[in-house]
Amino acid sequence: MTTIVGQRDAVVDGVDVDAVAAAARACPDVVDLTAGWTGGRATYLPGRRVEGVAVDADAVVIQVRARWGMTARALADEVRAVVAPLVAGRRVDVVIADLEEPPPAGMAVRTA
Repeated sequence: MTTIVGQRDAVVDGVDVDAVAAAARACPDVVDLTAGWTGGRATYLPGRRVEGVAVDADAVVIQVRARWGMTARALADEVRAVVAPLVAGRRVDVVIADLEEPPPAGMAVRTA
């Protein structure tokens, strides 16, 4: 049996978690979203979960795997800028839960 999840199913307390996840993933210095450790941040929806996005009463938490070489401040500012219009006025907390592997010696690294 196939379950088709509609867009309304992704709205939690006025926040479309699919839109938030897509916006965060589109940031150049985000490798992906991650729930991180067991029991880490995720939103549970009918038949699925959106890892790395959690809607709290006063904040939306975005948990990411970041590109090597970015500063935490630059990454957080980048993510906040794109998701702020999508979070119904809540604060945006960005958690760097993981980093991509460093590049091989001698390869250029993008920095903020």
